[in-house]
Amino acid sequence: MRPPEHFLCEVDAGIAILRLNRPDRKNPLTFDSYAELCDWFRNLSYDDTIKAVVFAPNGGNFSSGGDVHDIIGPLTKMTMKELLAFTRMTGDLVKAMVNCGRPIIAAVDGVCAGAGAIIAMASDLRIATDRAKTAFLFNRVGLAGCDMGACAILPRIIGQGRAAELLYLGRSMTAIEGHAWGFYNQVVTEDTLMNAAVAMAKQIAAGPNFANMMTKTMLAQEWAMSIEQAIEAEAQAQAICMQGQDFHRAYHAFVAKEKPVFEGD
Repeated sequence: MRPPEHFLCEVDAGIAILRLNRPDRKNPLTFDSYAELCDWFRNLSYDDTIKAVVFAPNGGNFSSGGDVHDIIGPLTKMTMKELLAFTRMTGDLVKAMVNCGRPIIAAVDGVCAGAGAIIAMASDLRIATDRAKTAFLFNRVGLAGCDMGACAILPRIIGQGRAAELLYLGRSMTAIEGHAWGFYNQVVTEDTLMNAAVAMAKQIAAGPNFANMMTKTMLAQEWAMSIEQAIEAEAQAQAICMQGQDFHRAYHAFVAKEKPVFEGD
């Protein structure tokens, strides 16, 4: 994929590290960065060279959400049709992340608010520093908490009551709370955040990547399935994976008492 214009992207050994690039303003999102991120994650499903993604902070903060001057101000002057086009576009970013076929790790430091908190929520795994403050603050700007899938996804991560508290009050969730509630997989120090996130990404990237894609697909699709439908869908997914060469590599490595080397096919 070509280098993006409105955010930073560094790819090394199959791992893409993304950063919003306005550290002087705590990395707010703009119309352009929203749209380009959405396109980037959509195209990711066609790029076999990238095995995992780390969404990283920049300048000590993850993201302050939608830019007050570049987004919030213009929204107050839009028609209903224009507003709906915008809210659908922001939701498309979450859908693109969920459907990109690659595990995403959010490495959260400092401010993680509004749409920034949604990006962390839409990631598969989340690691925070002890100074991270995560806020779904939509009601504090006069909006509903049901933004970009928050009312669907957040309760599945931390539970209905805790999600309701954050969405009604718009208060910050501390890293300690986030870890205790299951939002964060790990809490680390600021100087070890990227090492921890990249180490996790490398571990994922060294695994069976086609099977990882299937796991991500099933995690998303089974939200709307009954148990019977989910079991049947998983049976079909697993049968497909069993036809892959990584399954055979794992078997032969086990027999030879060696560590399998997966190639993603």
